[in-house]
Amino acid sequence: MDSWNSIYEEVAYGVLGWISFLSWSLCFYPQVLLNYRRKSVVGFNFDFPALNLTKHTSYLVYNAAMYFNPEIHRQYHQKYGLNQMIPVGLNDVFFSIHALSLTIFTMYQIFIYERGTQKVSKTCIAITAIIWTSALVCIIIAWPKHSWLWLISVFNTFQVIITTIKYIPQAVTNFNRKSTVGWSIGFVFFDLFGGLFSFGQMCAQSIDQGSVVNFYGNLGKLLLSLEVMLFDLLFIVQHYVLYPEESDKGDVVVPSEEAEPFIDSGMQRDKGSASKDDNTGTGTDDLMVVAVAATPDLKSGSVLAMEIDEGQRAI
Repeated sequence: MDSWNSIYEEVAYGVLGWISFLSWSLCFYPQVLLNYRRKSVVGFNFDFPALNLTKHTSYLVYNAAMYFNPEIHRQYHQKYGLNQMIPVGLNDVFFSIHALSLTIFTMYQIFIYERGTQKVSKTCIAITAIIWTSALVCIIIAWPKHSWLWLISVFNTFQVIITTIKYIPQAVTNFNRKSTVGWSIGFVFFDLFGGLFSFGQMCAQSIDQGSVVNFYGNLGKLLLSLEVMLFDLLFIVQHYVLYPEESDKGDVVVPSEEAEPFIDSGMQRDKGSASKDDNTGTGTDDLMVVAVAATPDLKSGSVLAMEIDEGQRAI
């Protein structure tokens, strides 16, 4: 019952799973380090970590319950067959724990670093409220009949839905700003590799079992892998093709309409008017330009300009 037919497929399953865990775990660090280096989260859409908090909480509930709970194992075998393997590995559990921890830390960075006028959108708050209200209703429904497999499958569905939604605000932010500065491309590549190897792990199990039950038995993991690969390819196109940046040296990028000039125009006007002659109302620079322009001989014009300049300093 639920055993491997080939040692090679078992090894491949383990290797691909832990590579996926490593890639998906490392994908959080480029954004964390970028925020730390810039001391700013400007350009990083706050809906992403807010939705991620619900997503990874839901995914942890599913993975931990599916991997450790004997009653859920029994219900799974009863539904899909005694010869079918549990579609969750230990690497999935460790990933969920790590991902939830880093998401909480990223939200902490949002509170302590420069964030401009950015905030979590009302749409994000509404989606989060709907998800957790639905989760509470499902718990109440599942409790009397002990329908635990159904319940954790609902949580798995929640994380799939949020995965679909959570990337959209960042893609739209990049589009509106015509820039990907503030959004770590390192995260994107690690995320892409994580999805690719996670899909490969499922393929290894399917080949060994000669069945595709593990795909629809853990539809959430399958859709998660496909979704992240799709969105990560979109972010790569945005970063390198649509809105390429020569470099991101950690500087905070302020949109042009919000940026202030290095020297205020009013200060420039004051500086120009400060050198005006009290009697004539004409500035030193104006006198020099007029004098040089009115002198046909370049040499004599230069001498005259120097004399005027020396005279103004003497005054």
